[in-house]
Amino acid sequence: MNLKGKGRYTYLLVGALLLFVVALLMLAMRNTSHIGSVLIACFLCASLGVRGFQATKGLSFTLLILAVVTTALSYPEYFLEMNGFELAELITPLIQLIMFGMGTSMGLRDFIALAKAPKSVLVGVVAQFSLMPLIAFFLASVSGFSSEISAGLILLGCAPVSVASPVMAYLARANVALCITIVSVTTLLAPLVIPLLMKVYAGGFIPIAVVDMMWGIVKMVLLPIGAGLLFNKFLHGRARWLDASMPLVSMGGIALIVAIIMAAGRESLLSMGLLLVGAVLLLNLAGYLAAYWMARLFRLQEQDCRTISITTGMQNAGLVSGIAKEMGKIATVGLASAVCGPLMGFTSSVLASYWSGKKTENLLANDAVADKKYSYQSMEKVKDKE
Repeated sequence: MNLKGKGRYTYLLVGALLLFVVALLMLAMRNTSHIGSVLIACFLCASLGVRGFQATKGLSFTLLILAVVTTALSYPEYFLEMNGFELAELITPLIQLIMFGMGTSMGLRDFIALAKAPKSVLVGVVAQFSLMPLIAFFLASVSGFSSEISAGLILLGCAPVSVASPVMAYLARANVALCITIVSVTTLLAPLVIPLLMKVYAGGFIPIAVVDMMWGIVKMVLLPIGAGLLFNKFLHGRARWLDASMPLVSMGGIALIVAIIMAAGRESLLSMGLLLVGAVLLLNLAGYLAAYWMARLFRLQEQDCRTISITTGMQNAGLVSGIAKEMGKIATVGLASAVCGPLMGFTSSVLASYWSGKKTENLLANDAVADKKYSYQSMEKVKDKE
């Protein structure tokens, strides 16, 4: 990109900074009637501006989500209902659409890593479904939240790996193939594992209908992924417009889900504010740290340790939102997942950026091999699409 092109992005970032200063001045003067609009413009400018620089472009979607969150909190009436139709009814179909998109991007090759590196996969899956629920249960127990908010925090800890984690694994110079495999396995296990974990850890906070929850997750996860796998098997490459649009549809769906939950749970969020944000942030950071050292304990390679750290800390907040909707508690149980989205995007981007510039001897030795392998896989994907 030439200097002129970068200049436009710099102006956007400067504009975002000035808007943020204006918002702070409005807050200091207690003139908050239009502060929401100023912050929305600030985050939108920042979201566009960071795309012009390689080191920060990974933060673009996170900043966009912050703009969405601010919009929902400032103008909640636009995200509650439309012409008598409750927008919360869109959450389950949106989750199903996102899971279908995940299925269309999966194939038999994604599961071959199970046979090649069963130890790393097993450690990653166990870390996800053991460390995170325990950490979430501890935070919920000491936080003093209401029972439903606490259950939502635990539900977030019981969730499978975020479908966005392979991107962060790639940026962190981690093992992308292992990441994809852990995402796939934890997502497919979710209908069985999540209800059982919730019964154990959240049963003391709210009643848990295990069978109903299992069926709800099957509808949101297994059936759409199965349909996506069939599509990938028989129609892959024949509907290129769908292949190209699914990532954008998924990002748009996540943004809308976050907006709906934030609008529905606005009063609860404003009443507890930073305390819930702090609890979700601790869950996220503790997941990265505990999983990394768990992987080191099992003497895994550095790349695999990074991968397991990222996959464990990054929860599928969208799926948690869908489960909360199925439970009829979107404004309480679903609130932690809505807070998680922008926080997780920010922390994972920072962690990936840190690791991207921190090579180990193992990574240095394998760089040439990894580059050749990545190039080969890319060529194979091109051939498949042709």
